[in-house]
Amino acid sequence: MQLIGLWALIAATLGPFQNVLGWSISGALVQGYDPISKTISDLAADDSPVKWIQSSFFLAGSVLTLIAAFSAKSLALPGRVALFLAGISGFGYTYFPTALVAPSPNWHVIFATIAFVLFSAWPLLSMRFDKRYHWSLRPLAAISATLVMGATTLWFLLTWLEPGQPIVGLSERVIAVMQVLWLSFVIWSQWLHQKKGAPETAPELAYGAKN
Repeated sequence: MQLIGLWALIAATLGPFQNVLGWSISGALVQGYDPISKTISDLAADDSPVKWIQSSFFLAGSVLTLIAAFSAKSLALPGRVALFLAGISGFGYTYFPTALVAPSPNWHVIFATIAFVLFSAWPLLSMRFDKRYHWSLRPLAAISATLVMGATTLWFLLTWLEPGQPIVGLSERVIAVMQVLWLSFVIWSQWLHQKKGAPETAPELAYGAKN
């Protein structure tokens, strides 16, 4: 059984905090900023007074995602690759911030969309069938998580790409928090599961040892 490494556990612990703290601190420093109608990307835009603060949190989140991709070996390899590419996409949408005049192509939107889609797909791609793995990595939970996060991501993208939507900031925060919390939950759950030694599978292991 592939195991969760210590660095993945650290990333899973820090991830949700840095995610929420980033846009909470940055938003609080901008007078009149409305987190319901304004996106997190607006805080890192070219004309934002807190551009470098929010950008630093974007970069921190990307680094933590890469750490999880490398160290959470309980996840099936395709899922780890998806997380790795999502982390790289984070560097992309940070390097190409929201501009006063949207360029063509809009690289910020492209990289952000890739990141959100990959973060929705990784549970399905990380799926394990072996009962030695925690239930959150097995088919029912993995498929359900991808369906729920996929639908929520679609909701956000539709509001984001349609000008004037009054809840685009809310929809982004819902999916951003949902995605990082699920990743942290899976990593922590699998780590605790492997610490217990997955006792419910002991008979299977014993049978396998005799053969």
